[in-house]
Amino acid sequence: MAKRGESSGDAGLFSAAAPRPLADRLRPRTLDEVVGQDHLLKPDGPLGRMVAARRLASMVLWGPPGCGKTTIARLLAHSTDLHFEPLSAVFSGVADLRKIFDAARARRVAGQGTLLFIDEIHRFNRSQQDGFLPYVEDGTVTLVGATTENPSFELNAALLSRAQVFVLNRLDDAALERLLARAEAEMGRPLPLDADARAAVKAMADGDGRFCLNLCEELFALPADTLLDTNALAATIQRRAPLYDKAQEGHYNLISALHKSLRGSDTDAALYWYSRMLDGGEDPRYIARRLTRFAVEDIGLADPNALTQAIAAWEAYERLGSPEGELALAQLVIYLGTAPKSNAGYTAYKSAVRAAKETGSLMPPKHILNAPTKLMKNIGYGKGYEYDHDTEDGFSGQNYFPDGMARREFYKPVERGFERDLRKRLDYWAKLRERRGEE
Repeated sequence: MAKRGESSGDAGLFSAAAPRPLADRLRPRTLDEVVGQDHLLKPDGPLGRMVAARRLASMVLWGPPGCGKTTIARLLAHSTDLHFEPLSAVFSGVADLRKIFDAARARRVAGQGTLLFIDEIHRFNRSQQDGFLPYVEDGTVTLVGATTENPSFELNAALLSRAQVFVLNRLDDAALERLLARAEAEMGRPLPLDADARAAVKAMADGDGRFCLNLCEELFALPADTLLDTNALAATIQRRAPLYDKAQEGHYNLISALHKSLRGSDTDAALYWYSRMLDGGEDPRYIARRLTRFAVEDIGLADPNALTQAIAAWEAYERLGSPEGELALAQLVIYLGTAPKSNAGYTAYKSAVRAAKETGSLMPPKHILNAPTKLMKNIGYGKGYEYDHDTEDGFSGQNYFPDGMARREFYKPVERGFERDLRKRLDYWAKLRERRGEE
């Protein structure tokens, strides 16, 4: 009988003799050969301990493309004598799952467990994910799901409560170098690269081991006497698009990095994250909107010109378009990064909103209400109001909070930038108010 995935007769022979991609030929055969994931696979790592005990828990492997999720799942099954049953959430449905669960039950009766590996598990909808639960709970299958998306957003809470989430790293420079060395050993010759071009190949791979080996395969196909520098490499190999999905977690991670770099007054880091977002295809209008929000939320009145600069840069982008308008936004990033920071206005607003909710429908004090009718005047509207411009200091010091509500201090400017001056003004009025209250 032909092996699974092969047909009988000559077709099977042709299949076995078919050329295999370099990445497939170098696929690790043991967990020790997996690179870049020692935090999980070393003997005292969580997966290393499971393998040593020969007892796997259901799990979700979360990591970027090409970091080894599928390979690790296959090797976990092999290391614990479980039948490996792969399934892609993209091409499979409920009927496929039923067949797998029926086969797993029969296999269990015969004394063998099943590791059900679901690639891109986040693509199953919520009801399909719920369908796994009884079979995971009763041990019919050990579920190993793989995803590039944040499980917190994409997977049911019920499924997450039954499966441990393990985070896989993008492959670092050292891990990618090990892959290059393995490729050279497999091919029996060095890659046709000088030192800078070799570093560039690892940078182009962007942490993706599979992509790195595919690049190597292209390079090994070049004439044997080739030696590429970085310029020749760029002309030979098409540049990889950055890993950045504007609708998913990467989008929020980078805007968070930009925002927090600005808040930390690290202008150079902010420029880097801004450039990463543009390189990933982000809409500059979205960045302009977030930078304007930052000007209000994190700078505020410490530098009132920050908001003016933000609106001006946004408008400049709208008038110039890309790529010229992106320079205006870069200039805004520099301005915001170097501006004094204060969230006092943001905090004051939030505090005032909370106070408004807590105090309900308290009326303003009558002395600050207009009295357009005789009745309103007779019941005290406007009585006792002092016109501030007519007072000695241009400040009456009257109470403007509702009757029955103690005075609250929402806005507390910091000792930075323009807010230093605002603090002096507020302190001055507080002293006048206190003096008037003692008279």
